[in-house]
Amino acid sequence: MNVTIYHNPRCGKSRQTLQLLKDNGIEPVIIEYLKSPPSAEQLDVLLQQLGLEPRQLMRTKEAAYKELGLADESLDRHALIDAMIKHPILIERPIVIANGKAAIGRPPEAVLSIL
Repeated sequence: MNVTIYHNPRCGKSRQTLQLLKDNGIEPVIIEYLKSPPSAEQLDVLLQQLGLEPRQLMRTKEAAYKELGLADESLDRHALIDAMIKHPILIERPIVIANGKAAIGRPPEAVLSIL
């Protein structure tokens, strides 16, 4: 089984989710998304797999969210995806992909449903 995790090693939930995968015998492909952010196309696929709209995947308490005025309801899907690509700190984490599905590891056990 191919499993990928969009990971931030400084995030406790991300570390816990990675450890949970390893404890279940899974060695995922690790993408440190702050260093290698997804493209617009990849992010769009992730959103589809998660069944979310862009704003639902955003960390609304990050300073960048407020500084960039991203709470503005008139911003369209493209603008929000573009903001996440340019400022990947805005992307909720961790995201695990397996079997053509994706889940956010909050709580970490949430990813078990797609394995």
